[in-house]
Amino acid sequence: MKKIVVLTGAGISAESGLKTFRDAGGLWENHDIMEVASIDGWHKNPELVLQFYNERRKQAYSTMPNEGHKALADLEKDFDVTIITQNVDNLHEKAGSTKVIHLHGELSKVRSTGDAKLIYEYADKPIHWGDTCEKGHQLRPHIVWFGEAVPMMQVAATITEKADIFLVVGTSLVVYPAASLIDFVPTNAPKYIIDPHKPTVSKQNNHLFFIEEKATTGVPKVAKELREKYK
Repeated sequence: MKKIVVLTGAGISAESGLKTFRDAGGLWENHDIMEVASIDGWHKNPELVLQFYNERRKQAYSTMPNEGHKALADLEKDFDVTIITQNVDNLHEKAGSTKVIHLHGELSKVRSTGDAKLIYEYADKPIHWGDTCEKGHQLRPHIVWFGEAVPMMQVAATITEKADIFLVVGTSLVVYPAASLIDFVPTNAPKYIIDPHKPTVSKQNNHLFFIEEKATTGVPKVAKELREKYK
Protein backbone atom coordinates (compact mmCIF):
# COMPACT_ATOMS: atom_id res chain seq x y z
CA MET A 1 0.00 0.00 0.00
CA LYS A 2 1.51 3.31 -1.09
CA LYS A 3 2.13 6.01 1.49
CA ILE A 4 0.52 9.38 0.86
CA VAL A 5 1.62 12.36 2.95
CA VAL A 6 -0.58 15.47 2.79
CA LEU A 7 0.37 18.98 3.94
CA THR A 8 -2.71 21.13 4.46
CA GLY A 9 -3.09 24.81 5.21
CA ALA A 10 -5.66 27.50 5.88
CA GLY A 11 -7.24 27.27 2.43
CA ILE A 12 -8.97 23.97 3.12
CA SER A 13 -10.44 25.22 6.40
CA ALA A 14 -11.51 28.51 4.81
CA GLU A 15 -13.91 26.58 2.60
CA SER A 16 -15.66 25.38 5.76
CA GLY A 17 -16.06 28.98 6.90
CA LEU A 18 -13.02 29.47 9.14
CA LYS A 19 -11.33 32.79 8.39
CA THR A 20 -7.61 33.18 7.80
CA PHE A 21 -5.64 36.20 8.97
CA ARG A 22 -3.72 36.39 5.69
CA ASP A 23 -6.93 37.23 3.87
CA ALA A 24 -7.26 40.41 5.88
CA GLY A 25 -3.81 41.95 5.48
CA GLY A 26 -2.41 40.49 8.69
CA LEU A 27 -5.53 41.16 10.75
CA TRP A 28 -7.40 38.33 12.43
CA GLU A 29 -10.90 39.26 13.59
CA ASN A 30 -9.70 42.89 13.62
CA HIS A 31 -6.69 42.08 15.81
CA ASP A 32 -3.07 42.49 14.79
CA ILE A 33 -1.85 38.91 14.54
CA MET A 34 1.13 39.56 16.80
CA GLU A 35 -1.17 40.74 19.59
CA VAL A 36 -3.12 37.50 19.75
CA ALA A 37 -0.94 34.77 18.22
CA SER A 38 2.58 35.39 19.51
CA ILE A 39 4.35 34.55 22.74
CA ASP A 40 5.05 38.28 23.19
CA GLY A 41 1.34 39.02 22.83
CA TRP A 42 0.57 36.43 25.51
CA HIS A 43 3.03 38.01 27.96
CA LYS A 44 1.70 41.49 27.14
CA ASN A 45 -2.03 40.81 27.43
CA PRO A 46 -2.93 37.19 28.25
CA GLU A 47 -6.61 37.95 28.86
CA LEU A 48 -6.99 39.32 25.31
CA VAL A 49 -5.30 36.21 23.92
CA LEU A 50 -7.58 33.93 25.95
CA GLN A 51 -10.68 35.82 24.76
CA PHE A 52 -9.54 35.59 21.15
CA TYR A 53 -8.95 31.83 21.30
CA ASN A 54 -12.13 31.21 23.26
CA GLU A 55 -14.06 32.72 20.35
CA ARG A 56 -12.10 30.71 17.80
CA ARG A 57 -12.53 27.51 19.79
CA LYS A 58 -16.29 27.96 19.94
CA GLN A 59 -16.49 28.74 16.21
CA ALA A 60 -14.35 25.76 15.20
CA TYR A 61 -16.32 23.38 17.41
CA SER A 62 -19.49 23.90 15.36
CA THR A 63 -17.76 23.99 11.96
CA MET A 64 -18.08 20.94 9.71
CA PRO A 65 -15.58 19.38 7.28
CA ASN A 66 -15.99 19.99 3.56
CA GLU A 67 -15.55 17.79 0.48
CA GLY A 68 -11.80 18.36 0.55
CA HIS A 69 -11.47 16.99 4.08
CA LYS A 70 -13.79 14.09 3.28
CA ALA A 71 -11.89 13.13 0.11
CA LEU A 72 -8.61 12.99 2.05
CA ALA A 73 -10.18 10.82 4.74
CA ASP A 74 -11.67 8.53 2.10
CA LEU A 75 -8.21 7.92 0.61
CA GLU A 76 -7.44 5.78 3.67
CA LYS A 77 -9.51 3.02 2.08
CA ASP A 78 -6.82 2.53 -0.57
CA PHE A 79 -3.63 4.15 0.76
CA ASP A 80 -1.59 4.68 3.92
CA VAL A 81 -2.39 8.36 4.52
CA THR A 82 -0.84 10.79 6.99
CA ILE A 83 -2.14 14.36 7.22
CA ILE A 84 0.31 17.02 8.34
CA THR A 85 -1.69 20.16 8.94
CA GLN A 86 -0.84 23.75 9.74
CA ASN A 87 -4.44 24.21 10.85
CA VAL A 88 -5.44 24.18 14.50
CA ASP A 89 -9.03 23.01 13.94
CA ASN A 90 -10.04 19.35 14.05
CA LEU A 91 -11.86 19.21 10.72
CA HIS A 92 -9.62 16.41 9.41
CA GLU A 93 -10.53 14.28 12.42
CA LYS A 94 -14.22 15.14 12.04
CA ALA A 95 -14.02 13.97 8.42
CA GLY A 96 -12.57 10.63 9.52
CA SER A 97 -8.81 10.95 9.00
CA THR A 98 -7.07 8.75 11.56
CA LYS A 99 -3.43 9.90 11.32
CA VAL A 100 -3.19 13.68 11.72
CA ILE A 101 -0.14 15.65 12.86
CA HIS A 102 -0.90 19.20 14.00
CA LEU A 103 2.20 21.33 13.46
CA HIS A 104 0.73 24.42 15.07
CA GLY A 105 -1.27 22.86 17.89
CA GLU A 106 -4.96 22.19 18.43
CA LEU A 107 -7.74 24.61 19.34
CA SER A 108 -9.73 21.98 21.22
CA LYS A 109 -6.88 21.43 23.70
CA VAL A 110 -5.28 23.51 26.41
CA ARG A 111 -2.05 23.04 28.33
CA SER A 112 -0.26 24.13 31.46
CA THR A 113 2.08 27.12 31.27
CA GLY A 114 4.30 25.44 33.86
CA ASP A 115 4.42 21.89 32.47
CA ALA A 116 4.03 21.52 28.71
CA LYS A 117 3.29 17.81 29.12
CA LEU A 118 0.01 18.57 30.90
CA ILE A 119 -2.45 18.82 28.00
CA TYR A 120 -6.23 18.69 28.37
CA GLU A 121 -9.12 18.23 25.96
CA TYR A 122 -11.38 21.28 26.32
CA ALA A 123 -13.83 20.92 23.41
CA ASP A 124 -15.53 24.33 23.12
CA LYS A 125 -15.14 25.43 26.74
CA PRO A 126 -13.56 28.85 27.43
CA ILE A 127 -10.29 29.31 29.31
CA HIS A 128 -10.39 32.08 31.90
CA TRP A 129 -7.52 33.94 33.51
CA GLY A 130 -7.07 32.12 36.80
CA ASP A 131 -7.91 28.65 35.41
CA THR A 132 -5.05 26.38 36.41
CA CYS A 133 -3.72 22.87 35.95
CA GLU A 134 -3.44 20.48 38.91
CA LYS A 135 0.00 21.93 39.65
CA GLY A 136 -1.42 25.43 39.97
CA HIS A 137 -0.12 26.88 36.72
CA GLN A 138 -2.26 29.02 34.41
CA LEU A 139 -3.80 27.21 31.43
CA ARG A 140 -3.14 28.48 27.90
CA PRO A 141 -4.26 27.47 24.39
CA HIS A 142 -2.42 24.41 23.07
CA ILE A 143 -1.21 26.47 20.11
CA VAL A 144 2.25 27.08 18.64
CA TRP A 145 2.50 30.86 18.53
CA PHE A 146 4.83 33.07 16.55
CA GLY A 147 8.09 33.16 18.45
CA GLU A 148 7.81 29.54 19.64
CA ALA A 149 9.44 26.36 18.39
CA VAL A 150 7.42 23.86 16.32
CA PRO A 151 7.86 20.64 18.35
CA MET A 152 6.23 18.30 15.80
CA MET A 153 8.37 19.50 12.89
CA GLN A 154 10.99 16.75 13.12
CA VAL A 155 8.29 14.07 13.32
CA ALA A 156 6.62 15.54 10.24
CA ALA A 157 9.92 15.68 8.33
CA THR A 158 10.71 12.05 9.13
CA ILE A 159 7.29 10.93 7.86
CA THR A 160 7.60 13.07 4.73
CA GLU A 161 10.91 11.41 3.87
CA LYS A 162 9.02 8.13 3.48
CA ALA A 163 6.27 9.45 1.20
CA ASP A 164 5.49 7.69 -2.07
CA ILE A 165 3.13 10.53 -3.01
CA PHE A 166 2.98 14.05 -1.56
CA LEU A 167 0.00 16.41 -1.64
CA VAL A 168 -0.08 20.08 -0.74
CA VAL A 169 -3.59 21.44 -0.16
CA GLY A 170 -4.62 25.02 0.55
CA THR A 171 -1.29 26.47 1.60
CA SER A 172 0.87 29.12 -0.03
CA LEU A 173 4.11 27.40 1.05
CA VAL A 174 5.41 30.62 2.60
CA VAL A 175 5.01 29.79 6.32
CA TYR A 176 8.18 28.20 7.65
CA PRO A 177 9.23 25.74 8.86
CA ALA A 178 6.15 23.92 7.48
CA ALA A 179 6.83 25.09 3.91
CA SER A 180 10.19 23.32 3.95
CA LEU A 181 8.54 19.89 4.18
CA ILE A 182 8.29 19.65 0.40
CA ASP A 183 12.10 19.56 0.34
CA PHE A 184 12.04 16.34 2.41
CA VAL A 185 9.94 14.45 -0.14
CA PRO A 186 11.87 11.71 -2.01
CA THR A 187 13.12 13.04 -5.36
CA ASN A 188 11.05 10.77 -7.60
CA ALA A 189 7.80 10.96 -5.63
CA PRO A 190 4.99 12.81 -7.42
CA LYS A 191 3.98 16.06 -5.74
CA TYR A 192 0.47 17.43 -6.27
CA ILE A 193 -0.05 21.11 -5.38
CA ILE A 194 -3.76 21.90 -4.99
CA ASP A 195 -4.48 25.60 -4.60
CA PRO A 196 -6.31 28.23 -6.72
CA HIS A 197 -3.27 30.48 -6.34
CA LYS A 198 -0.25 28.65 -7.72
CA PRO A 199 2.48 28.84 -5.08
CA THR A 200 6.16 29.27 -5.86
CA VAL A 201 8.08 26.03 -5.43
CA SER A 202 11.85 25.63 -5.44
CA LYS A 203 13.25 24.65 -8.84
CA GLN A 204 15.04 21.73 -7.24
CA ASN A 205 11.68 20.00 -6.85
CA ASN A 206 10.53 17.89 -9.79
CA HIS A 207 7.57 15.62 -10.59
CA LEU A 208 5.28 18.55 -9.76
CA PHE A 209 1.61 18.64 -10.72
CA PHE A 210 -0.32 21.86 -10.17
CA ILE A 211 -4.10 21.76 -9.74
CA GLU A 212 -5.23 25.40 -9.57
CA GLU A 213 -8.51 24.74 -7.82
CA LYS A 214 -9.98 25.00 -4.34
CA ALA A 215 -9.71 21.99 -2.07
CA THR A 216 -13.38 21.05 -2.40
CA THR A 217 -13.00 20.37 -6.12
CA GLY A 218 -9.26 19.80 -6.49
CA VAL A 219 -8.82 17.12 -3.83
CA PRO A 220 -11.59 14.81 -5.11
CA LYS A 221 -10.14 15.20 -8.62
CA VAL A 222 -6.63 14.23 -7.48
CA ALA A 223 -8.00 11.38 -5.34
CA LYS A 224 -9.68 9.91 -8.41
CA GLU A 225 -6.44 10.18 -10.39
CA LEU A 226 -4.40 8.55 -7.61
CA ARG A 227 -6.74 5.58 -7.47
CA GLU A 228 -6.57 5.16 -11.24
CA LYS A 229 -2.75 5.31 -11.25
CA TYR A 230 -1.67 3.62 -8.04
CA LYS A 231 -4.45 1.55 -6.48
